[in-house]
Amino acid sequence: MNLSRRNFLHTGAALSAAAAAGGLSLPGIARAANATPVQYGGSAWLGHYPAYLAMKSGALAASGIDQQWQSFGTSSARMSAVLSGGIDIACTGIVSALALMARGAKHFSIVAVPESFGRVEGLFVREGVNSLQDLKGKKLGVTFASSAHLLVLDLLGNAGLSNDVTVLNVPAPELPGAIQSGQIDAAAAWTPQFNRIRAMSGMKLLADDTQFSLYKKYNVTPGPDVLIVRNAWAEKNADAVRKYLKVYFDTCQMLRDKPDDAARSLIALTGMSALDQVETIKGAEWYGLAQQTQLLKAPGSYVDGLQRLAEMLVTYKQIDKAPAVRQWINTSYL
Repeated sequence: MNLSRRNFLHTGAALSAAAAAGGLSLPGIARAANATPVQYGGSAWLGHYPAYLAMKSGALAASGIDQQWQSFGTSSARMSAVLSGGIDIACTGIVSALALMARGAKHFSIVAVPESFGRVEGLFVREGVNSLQDLKGKKLGVTFASSAHLLVLDLLGNAGLSNDVTVLNVPAPELPGAIQSGQIDAAAAWTPQFNRIRAMSGMKLLADDTQFSLYKKYNVTPGPDVLIVRNAWAEKNADAVRKYLKVYFDTCQMLRDKPDDAARSLIALTGMSALDQVETIKGAEWYGLAQQTQLLKAPGSYVDGLQRLAEMLVTYKQIDKAPAVRQWINTSYL
């Protein structure tokens, strides 16, 4: 398998530059008077739906939270902004957080798990490919250093195909075009590219995150989303963090119980069709506030799964060492 090692982090000035370049303010959100300001790092990815809906509906403002939205193209740029102090709260794929943990960064804590997106990320193949073994000698496109990349490494490794498939680094937005033009024979992607590839003629889903080796035992996907807070800010605004989480998980319940209503507000963020937006919401398992203590219990099944995920990243040379994940978990705000 043709791979080039991809570092998750840039150090020093590169971190600051990434943060400065990555953040884009979302216009049209009015500041609430006498409210606690919160800088949130988001994107159109589904892990940010609760924060976006809570902001757009006015629920955060009604609770005394003035959330200012900044958009980032990658989780690494978002986490760079957390380190530099530009972001207070963010949902992020845990892979980028683990990379910082492996370097000993103590600037942030994991305070919640919003959802599991195992059914809206997966490996697509052309008709005629009916198993992983049928991928021998073929080209597979995936964005390196992503959860989909780890899914591919895990699937091919367990199938004994690590040296039999050419894996190419393709930026996520370019995957639909690459598969459609024939540059690659298979593609691993997450929503919204997942939806676009699925809609193409002649494509089928060979595996999704529920086939990941850690999923069945731990319910951990290749790159689960976590909600993190910047410690220096959270310690000074503990009550605001608790209020934020209450509104946040009320919104998760809305996503779970009223996906059609939620979809109408989210289309402005994602640009999806109404049908794809509803299917994406339904494709995720939205957790509630009452579930958080059990999910983040250490020791506990989910946290143990995150630890195993960190160790897997070391095995695949994505990070240099596995951090003790429980040291970054803080349930005091729940």
